[in-house]
Amino acid sequence: MPDATPDRATAREAIALLTGAAGFTEHRPPPSPLPPDGPLGWAGYDAARERASARTGEEESVVYGTGVVGDYPCVLLSFEFGFLGGSLGRQTGDRLVAAYELALTRRIPLVALVATGGSRMQEGMVALTQLQRVAAASVRLRAAGPPQVAVVRDPTTGGGWATVGAGADVVLALPGAQVGFAGSRVRPPDADPYAYSAEGQFAAGQVDAVVPADELAAAVTHWLRALGPHGELPAAPVPGALSAGGGEPGAGAGTGAGAGMEAGAGTGARATTGSGAGTGSGAGTPSAAGRNPAARLPETGREAVARARDPRRPRAEAYLADYFAVRLPLHGDRSGATDPGLLCGFGLRADGRPVAYVAQCGTPTRPAGYRAAARTIRLADRLGVPVLTLVDTPGAANDAEAERAGAGAAIADTFAAIAAARVPVTTLVIGEGGSGGALALAAPGNTHVTVDSYFSVIAPELAAAILKRPLSETGATADQLRLRPQDLVDLGFARSIVG
Repeated sequence: MPDATPDRATAREAIALLTGAAGFTEHRPPPSPLPPDGPLGWAGYDAARERASARTGEEESVVYGTGVVGDYPCVLLSFEFGFLGGSLGRQTGDRLVAAYELALTRRIPLVALVATGGSRMQEGMVALTQLQRVAAASVRLRAAGPPQVAVVRDPTTGGGWATVGAGADVVLALPGAQVGFAGSRVRPPDADPYAYSAEGQFAAGQVDAVVPADELAAAVTHWLRALGPHGELPAAPVPGALSAGGGEPGAGAGTGAGAGMEAGAGTGARATTGSGAGTGSGAGTPSAAGRNPAARLPETGREAVARARDPRRPRAEAYLADYFAVRLPLHGDRSGATDPGLLCGFGLRADGRPVAYVAQCGTPTRPAGYRAAARTIRLADRLGVPVLTLVDTPGAANDAEAERAGAGAAIADTFAAIAAARVPVTTLVIGEGGSGGALALAAPGNTHVTVDSYFSVIAPELAAAILKRPLSETGATADQLRLRPQDLVDLGFARSIVG
């Protein structure tokens, strides 16, 4: 097992980083002694355990108990890497399972602070099968509802990453941490070290945010507030329309403050307050923020399409910045890919209410985007958090790589996630509604549209081409498709026109 480095935080120091003065109450499972030198009779194993205990002051490689992060009670478990490299043996498994069961019994979140080299060789298969025990305990907790948040420290490898770490609902990582299933001593000699780093895992969509240690307590507090547990929450209010002139709150797409706990690889997270956030009321009632009373409806289908494609029109980033006081991104599809054209996560409104969001950014949505959307919607549904979707795409990505990545299956999964959702889903179409790639994110019966949007079974140019019409008839084809905002209301697809 690798040795602990002098500057690596201990298990209790990691806990104190989150709880501060609120403190921590340690729990222990019932005693279950090992046979001499462990289940394999590995010569020198007892002596190694004694040295690890003397060096760290711990009885095992995991400490667990209850604490308060921010104002939110939770179960905390923390790995002590100095104890045999944070490895998992049978008694480690006892503690991990007990931590999950404690969270289940008390119906409170579980926060795991992971730093481990994997399963403990000196206990052989007995150690390896602890991963099955931990996975089963995690499944039981998930079925009961409470959220699971993992903070992966340096290093997080092997079975600990593949269960406690990557198996959590939300995965945060400390900058520079070594993170990966393969530990440093078992990788190919020419392996790219970046792939095994926190930043590399973020780039691959396996980690939701890379958060500096001094920002970790605030980030975890926000996540616990967003994830719950909650009582019954109302539907997400419909966002107010934003003007294209930039004078309304959040109109500078992707440029202003209000981005919330935005977390890029190695950049940490920052909480900012979006102007106008939290001004909406009930479901189906547009908020007043950013409304443009002078906006008029398009007279023709061609005009509706042109307005939706206008580069000056506010995009998803502007709407999210206006809607939320704090944003907590969920990043990636957990299958090795990301889609920068689709934003997912949870947000807190100015009144503190949580809403999950899925927002298209005006680009063709890729399979990774749909998988990330389905992941977000299902997590929100399990936790009882309402969902807001912002639709804006010319359609699903249709290149060969998208097909190889499973475009059809990913879109189908998103349709299924929306259809199965028990929480209310609110949709605002803020730009292009391009066929099934857009419809997959639209809430049946609770979709609203802005005045500078359209929705169509197919783009008018493609429809004209299929019908073998000349390019000059594209406008007439757009009219026939009845894709304007007012047409969408008349057809019963949209509930209201916002702005």
